[in-house]
Amino acid sequence: MIEVRTFRGERPDVRVVVVIVDHEGRMSDAARALDEASGGRVGRAIGLGAKLEHGDTIDVVAPKEGLDRAVVLVLGKPAGIERLQIEEAGASLAVRLKALKVSRAVVASCKGLDLDEDDVAAALASGAMLRSYDFDTYKSAGDEAKPKLERLDFETIAEDALDRATGVARGVARTRDLVSEPANVLYPESFAERCRDLEALGIEVEILGPEALAELKMGALLGVGQGSVRPPCVVVMRWRGGDASPAEAQAPLALVGKGVCFDTGGISIKPAAGMEEMKWDMGGAGAVVGAMHAIAARRSGAHVVGVIGLAENMPSGTAQRPGDVVTSMSGTTIEVINTDAEGRLLLADVLHYTRERFAPSAIVDLATLTGAVIVALGHENAGLFANRDELAQQLTEAGAAVGEGLWRLPLGAAYDKHIKSQIADIKNVGRAREAGATAGAVFLQRFVGETPWAHLDIAGTAWTSRDLPLAGKGATGFGVRLLDRFVADHWENGPQPSRSEA
Repeated sequence: MIEVRTFRGERPDVRVVVVIVDHEGRMSDAARALDEASGGRVGRAIGLGAKLEHGDTIDVVAPKEGLDRAVVLVLGKPAGIERLQIEEAGASLAVRLKALKVSRAVVASCKGLDLDEDDVAAALASGAMLRSYDFDTYKSAGDEAKPKLERLDFETIAEDALDRATGVARGVARTRDLVSEPANVLYPESFAERCRDLEALGIEVEILGPEALAELKMGALLGVGQGSVRPPCVVVMRWRGGDASPAEAQAPLALVGKGVCFDTGGISIKPAAGMEEMKWDMGGAGAVVGAMHAIAARRSGAHVVGVIGLAENMPSGTAQRPGDVVTSMSGTTIEVINTDAEGRLLLADVLHYTRERFAPSAIVDLATLTGAVIVALGHENAGLFANRDELAQQLTEAGAAVGEGLWRLPLGAAYDKHIKSQIADIKNVGRAREAGATAGAVFLQRFVGETPWAHLDIAGTAWTSRDLPLAGKGATGFGVRLLDRFVADHWENGPQPSRSEA
């Protein structure tokens, strides 16, 4: 991810500058000054296009002495622009600068246009950081190494706005790193250890190993991991925001994540084609870790607990079998019909543990839970299930604001019958191919009691095979910005009323 800095006054001595014009060709003060110094080259460049579109970039080579090039960035739409659209323009700028093999550039203020200078600069910086991410840990450096945009210096960003944007972007990058790592590097124990450095941000980190899980009688989670030589574990991360002491802190918001570090399907083994993608079956846990990073990095006033369950689902002589019955921490017995429906087993114990230990005001869980949600919604939206309308609305609004779409799907007593077992309390799959995503959700609902709860099925959004406005191919970091926005809007210094009630 690129480095972003801010300056006021004298510009850094950099040979590439970005200036801003609006969709009607009106120039910012910086663009106008450059146009005058270059003998009208900026004006002629933007006049060559038949129409200026928001996010367009126009290259001007050697506009004046001391500059190798200028890049004109177009901002604005007839109906106005929102922050997300400015972030996407910042992402487009980063892509363009990288294509031009620019390693460093100065982004001039939009002063002179009908735009807020600080807000625009912060949004552009946020989009540029998010889109510039590239997971190249295992690529050898050489003559064919991809050019990198290393740094952008923005004029007039307020320090607090830059700190917030940077903290959230780094949280997203952390999630993308985790989701991108191969399973021989990232497994339950190593994943848990990577959470330790959150302590530097003020987050309390606790790791529960297999012995502790056995003492807690987490039979469902342990059953998922019993076929692997890598034992399962649970990581608890606690951010005590605000001024309250630990004893006085309000009941927390709980974020819970599924962390199956590799999912073969177990004895109900998956087809070989595409199985390598199952390294990202821990995307929900990755999102929770990234969200905790973002929340702490901006020193949120919220009290938030993140709990992730980590395991590998492997076939072996010790693996769980179809037809087994396990007893969860809550005492609920579960008939395992399909060992490839393992995420809900893991989450059953983690959700119950979170509810019992922390008595949270609300729980939001994230999981790459079902292929059925992709059939229903494609890769454009994650599935949302909730037992409270207000919570569903708050999450949907937060997702829309940051470009992480949610679509609510149904729960209800009629679907409870889909997971009824003949020999146990419930079974871990529904009725053949009927309402598969809902079957997973109603299963999870059994373990949250009356706590306000939402389940985000992110199976279609945690990874992308095509470039997105704010993410390249690969891990998206879906959920981090959504959760951070949700916390900022509704949980600072305790649960807040929805915007419609405030």
